[in-house]
Amino acid sequence: MPEREWFRDWFDSPFYHKLYFERDEKEAEAFLKRLVAHLQMKPGGRVLDVACGRGRHSKIFAAMGFDVTGIDLSPSSIAFAKQFEKDNLEFFIHDMRLPFWGNYFDWAFNFFTSFGYFRTRREHDAAIRTISRSLKPGGTLVIDYLNVHYAEEHLLPGITKHYNGTTYDIEKWDNESHFYKKIKISDDSLTSPLVFTEIIEKFSLGDFTDMLSYQGMQVEEVFGDYELHSYDVKKTPRLIVVAKKRPNVQQSMLNEH
Repeated sequence: MPEREWFRDWFDSPFYHKLYFERDEKEAEAFLKRLVAHLQMKPGGRVLDVACGRGRHSKIFAAMGFDVTGIDLSPSSIAFAKQFEKDNLEFFIHDMRLPFWGNYFDWAFNFFTSFGYFRTRREHDAAIRTISRSLKPGGTLVIDYLNVHYAEEHLLPGITKHYNGTTYDIEKWDNESHFYKKIKISDDSLTSPLVFTEIIEKFSLGDFTDMLSYQGMQVEEVFGDYELHSYDVKKTPRLIVVAKKRPNVQQSMLNEH
C-alpha cells in the first residue's frame, strides 16, 4: 500500500487553518481586487477557485459579483465553506487531479501555493489538465506559487509560533527537488503533540510554462508579489503566473494527453 498523501490529513486539520488563515483578510481582499482590475474581469463571469480551502477567496469573488465555484479535497474545509453558499457561490469536495466541469469557466485561480504536493509529474500534469479543460477557450488561469529561488535564499531552518494557545514548532529544509516543512503542534486539547510534514516540489517558471503549454495554455504575464510587481527570479517572493487557454485548442487534442 502506498503511503497516505501528507496533505489529506494536514489540510483537514483545524490546526492547519489556525496556523495559516486565522488572520487579517485585508491582504487577500486587496490582492483579489488588484487582480480583478488588472484582468478586467466583469461581474457575472464564472470563476473556479481550485483548492479553495474554507473559501476565503471564493467569498471575496462572490461578494464582487462573480459566479463562483470552489473545489477542495478536504471534507472538513468544504463542510465549513458550505455555510457561505448562496445563489452565486457553491462548493464541492473534489481532487484537482480528477476531471471537473468542461469548457465552463471564464477564470480559474489556484492561490497560496496550493500546488506541487503530488508525488509524480503525471499527477501535476493531471491537475493542470483538469483546470485547462474546465476553462472556456480564451479563459484565464492564475497560479499563485512560491518563487523557488527566493525561497531557497530565505529559508529559515527553525521557528516557533504561538497562536491562541497553540504552539507550532516549525523546522524547514530542502534538497534539489523539494522543500520540506515539519510542523510539531502542541495544544492543551491534545494528549500528545501532532506532527505533519509538508512537501512542496520546486517548480520554476520554465516548469509551469511547459506544463501549461502541454495542456493548451499560454503564459501571458508573471508577477512577483501580491502588489503585482514584475517577477524577479532572485528578488520577489512569489511566482504568480497568468496563462490563457488558447482559443483554437480542440478538446480532441487535449484528450490525446
